[in-house]
Amino acid sequence: MLQLKEVPRPEPQGNELLIRMRATSVTAGEVRLRKPDPFAVRFAFGLTRPKYPILGVVVAGVVEAVGANVTMYKAGDEVFGSAGMTFGTYAEYVCVPESATLATIPHGMSFEDAAAIPFGGTTARWFLKKGNIQSGQRVMIYGASGAIGTSAVQLAKHFGAHVTGVCSTTNLEMVRLLGADDVIDYTMGDVSLPEGTFDIILDTVGKSPFQTCVRALKEDGKYLRVVHMAPADIIRGIWVSMTSRKKVIGGVITETADDMAFLKALVEKGELKPVIDRTCILEQIPEAHAYVELGHKKGNVVVTL
Repeated sequence: MLQLKEVPRPEPQGNELLIRMRATSVTAGEVRLRKPDPFAVRFAFGLTRPKYPILGVVVAGVVEAVGANVTMYKAGDEVFGSAGMTFGTYAEYVCVPESATLATIPHGMSFEDAAAIPFGGTTARWFLKKGNIQSGQRVMIYGASGAIGTSAVQLAKHFGAHVTGVCSTTNLEMVRLLGADDVIDYTMGDVSLPEGTFDIILDTVGKSPFQTCVRALKEDGKYLRVVHMAPADIIRGIWVSMTSRKKVIGGVITETADDMAFLKALVEKGELKPVIDRTCILEQIPEAHAYVELGHKKGNVVVTL
């Protein structure tokens, strides 16, 4: 259960930044962690009570103070990025290491827009790199209208791919405007994909038809699965990877400051645009979680602090 509480303001240690949060976002990952889904996450994040009582990963705010050993940032810097698996950004202040996945916010960008970049951007980049994306390839993004999907469409176009986006009827035009060359409306029935068409299929929502997607891959294609796979799909993925040149790839991403520097550069060039479904205030985070859990948001749900 999410509750609003007063907590002491953290103090930065030698290598830490104290950030006054101005905006964050509610991600599908945080919703799954709260539920928890799958239950096994409790073994890593607290079996009977949360190991990290304040959720929130996305950072967009102002450096309030720095520890004695910090050299890369100073008080007053506007930064965005990720606090990582220590969480804490659903709060007015958070401490993060200087080495965290951070960058200074592009000039003129609002904190709300900045909060709509890190989660989807770093996740999409990690998986597309795992797929060894190359210019001229055919890439399908399943769940192209969510936080990861909207970033993945734009990043795949940056890398020179021909992009097919899969989403619902109401989001087709938005996905086209983000750069998708083709769009498929999954609400029209079973998604039928030509065999041997795609170099990469990136499923951002865990709802793509497994066998259909494997058949739709080229002989050395990559099937990338962002959301945790059911045990049966894990076994099928291992079998596909062992018995063919096709690969099924999942896993937990790693992210670095280099990722944020890369995303920042694309924002500044106009090649990566934030997509915001709605904004809310800190007191409305429970309602934001309920909305994200429905699985129909367009891009990001941003929280202002």
